Amino acid sequence: MSKGKLVFGNVNYIIMVAGVLLMVLGYFVMASDTEQYGFGTRGLTVGPLIVLLGLIIEFVAIFYSFKKNV
Repeated sequence: MSKGKLVFGNVNYIIMVAGVLLMVLGYFVMASDTEQYGFGTRGLTVGPLIVLLGLIIEFVAIFYSFKKNV
């Protein structure tokens, strides 16, 4: 493998960054819950769903392959 070749394409890295940012947003939503011990809707439902969506996007970014028309 040559030194200049990346494992994934540019599109994959962009999707990965979007997934990481979405996970960070989910953790921020969970931390911003105003209920005691984070037992509100944001801490128990909305935040974890956003983090799960970010993880799903990460899997899509890993398995996505761009097909060029030859």
